[in-house]
Amino acid sequence: MITRRSLLKTGTVAGLVGASGLAAPALARGAKIKIGYVSPQSGPLAAFSEADRFILDGFAASEAGQNFEVIVKDSQSNPNRAADVASELIVDEGIDLMLVASSPETTNPVATTCEAEEVPCISTVAPWQPWFIGQQGNPGDPGSWERFNYCYHFFWGLEDIIAVFTAMWGQLDTNKSVGGLFPNDGDGNAWGDANVGFPPVLAGAGYSLSDPGRYQNLTDDFSAQINVFKQAQVEIVSGVPIPPDFTTFWTQAKQQGFVPKAASIGKAILFPQALEALGDTGHNLSSEVWWSPTHPFASSLTGQSAGDLAAGFTAATGRQWTQPIGFVHALFEVAANVMGRVEDAGDGDAVAEAVAATDLASIVGRIAFDGAGLPPFAAANVAKTPLVGGQWRLRDGGGYDLVIVDNSTAPEIPTGGRMEPIN
Repeated sequence: MITRRSLLKTGTVAGLVGASGLAAPALARGAKIKIGYVSPQSGPLAAFSEADRFILDGFAASEAGQNFEVIVKDSQSNPNRAADVASELIVDEGIDLMLVASSPETTNPVATTCEAEEVPCISTVAPWQPWFIGQQGNPGDPGSWERFNYCYHFFWGLEDIIAVFTAMWGQLDTNKSVGGLFPNDGDGNAWGDANVGFPPVLAGAGYSLSDPGRYQNLTDDFSAQINVFKQAQVEIVSGVPIPPDFTTFWTQAKQQGFVPKAASIGKAILFPQALEALGDTGHNLSSEVWWSPTHPFASSLTGQSAGDLAAGFTAATGRQWTQPIGFVHALFEVAANVMGRVEDAGDGDAVAEAVAATDLASIVGRIAFDGAGLPPFAAANVAKTPLVGGQWRLRDGGGYDLVIVDNSTAPEIPTGGRMEPIN
């Protein structure tokens, strides 16, 4: 396969550039380093990118940011669009490094395109299993899985969120009957997978799981799922729906008289606006917490604490902090750190090697691709970050606060309360 990178390495590259429209990469010395950044700025996943402009402006204003040109593309929450804009950034813009965030539907097609084109890529905000396994040629055959040479990812894994969720549930008196809301997408298929997802771990911990099967995103009727949960006497609901789908499910569950003791939901209720859409019925819904103002970490770019960065977002926008703020900021921390360790930003192999050697104290914690806490097949490409659990609490004057209620997997992150039942 002839890639952009292999063409650029040949002595005839000048003639080929004229014929193919390929752009030569910028060099670290004498020109700004070109970074491509892809995120879902519109569509059903747009909440993940709410803080993008704030982070990008902050990076541009930082001392390190003066050396970079960042070219931003919107995936429109569509995997095909994500792949298309990744190709545009590589072929038309000649980027030196790709950054991408927010859900496998965005990270995976971008990373796959970068790997094929031999362009270094750093991604985040997707559990590592759907990121790594979802890009394999045969996801169902672990023996065929291969490491990536140009793509690296930092975030937590399904084993971490299962540990956090079960620790929160363990604070309540329940019958250990769990109902699964798993959509037919990268996250849902990974969470519901019989081998690497929730089912085997929950069974081992003494929980029973009622899984009604995969549903399509933007479903408008969850009666079938609610009926299954009622029949199984489910007292705990868990899953990874997109925000509008959980709003639909929760509204219909209330209308049909289904109120579990706990609902620990990934993705859909990460953001304050998702809770506000539920009115007062979002009280004590729970979710994973990847980053918050109370996380005891600081930025390697600006020296800001997590609290300072969150407060800066609120001051600049008038809006409540959200979890992706920390991780999108950390993407640019890693980019600056990596490019500070290479002589030629246009040498994709050298940049990829520098990414692999990263060991950085960032605003989301330590990021190091050292294999810690990972199975051997993912050890080279993934860095794990800490995860805790939280509940949304309705304020007296309206709105919600996210309170960390379990830190058993990351005791360095302080808690602010205990788990409470929904009803």
